[in-house]
Amino acid sequence: MQSLLPIIATLFFLSTQARADLQGAWIASVHNINFPSKEGLPVEVQKQQAARLLDAAKAAGLNAVMLQVRPESDSLYISSLEPWSRYLTGTQGANPGYDPLAYFIAQAKARGLQVHAWINPYRAGANSSDSRSSSHISRRFPQYCYKVGTVLWMDPGSPEIRRHINSVVRELVSNYDIAGVHLDDYFYPYPKEKEGLPRFPDDKTYAAYRSSGGKLSKADWRRQNVHFLIRDLSQTVHSARTGLQFGVSPFGIHSKDTAPSNIKVGVDQYHELFSDPVTWLRQGWVDYLSPQLYWKDRGPQSFSTLLGWWRDPQVNPRGVPIVPGIALDRLESQGWSAAEIDRQLTLEKTISPRPRGGFLLWNIGPVSKNTKGVLAAIRAR
Repeated sequence: MQSLLPIIATLFFLSTQARADLQGAWIASVHNINFPSKEGLPVEVQKQQAARLLDAAKAAGLNAVMLQVRPESDSLYISSLEPWSRYLTGTQGANPGYDPLAYFIAQAKARGLQVHAWINPYRAGANSSDSRSSSHISRRFPQYCYKVGTVLWMDPGSPEIRRHINSVVRELVSNYDIAGVHLDDYFYPYPKEKEGLPRFPDDKTYAAYRSSGGKLSKADWRRQNVHFLIRDLSQTVHSARTGLQFGVSPFGIHSKDTAPSNIKVGVDQYHELFSDPVTWLRQGWVDYLSPQLYWKDRGPQSFSTLLGWWRDPQVNPRGVPIVPGIALDRLESQGWSAAEIDRQLTLEKTISPRPRGGFLLWNIGPVSKNTKGVLAAIRAR
């Protein structure tokens, strides 16, 4: 009987973690937003920065961090598939001298925190003029790499690219003791405010689809491409081991066709970003969804109205946890008060149905700096 105690304890821990609200913050590596603070820092300085960010998460009462480990089809971990990220050393492919993801996991565990591996699926280069390793996806599949503005973008319509991303996730969940895999909202490029929807040059992959007997319009085909990725990654994550979570953080407004009448729709995720998270909810492909509700409450894109929409059983009949993304960065960039954050955190607790909830904070920076005293509001949860 005594030998069963460790197993029972582990199962109890997993069960408790599955029921607990997910309360986390994003740690962004792209453009050195959060970690590391700049390229080329010594290993010990990077480790100190990682520890401080995790200390801040623990001090805020959070239980998870979403660590961006694949900012531009590269890695902040040991990978046989993709080169080291330039955000670590300044040179893509250069070994940083340690394993950042492994270090984060060890340090997070010591603080009682989960680490979710956050990947960007299709961005190949945040700046097309930066040099790229010979092993980078843009070099391996140049026929599916497009320059859109100043960003390099891989084609979601390519089955080869989707298979590669699936292999990346399989490697991650096989080699690292992470709590889950997290995707952000970049599937197809966002429209520019004054220029509208950018041209995405996927005519050849669409033509290949049509010549193989496909009947969908290009817009529906694009949405299907994203569905295939979400479905396949869900299967990969859930087949790896018990308790792993798979979640996505899409744009916060679904469509001009489905939005509440009092919501002002700017970007239309369904028609312009070509992704349909409602289908992911209804199919049960995600363990949680974190729509980016980066607006004030009671405004043209009211936080409470949108959160209520996402949690509505007609939208989310399976009751998948809706864990809203909350924009801490607006405390500085748009002059929000800490009272607005406090209000949104309170609303998250009260808007039902809520079989399980929580929140994700964009990003860890204001948490670590306690911008405008916001820690008091976060700790109160």
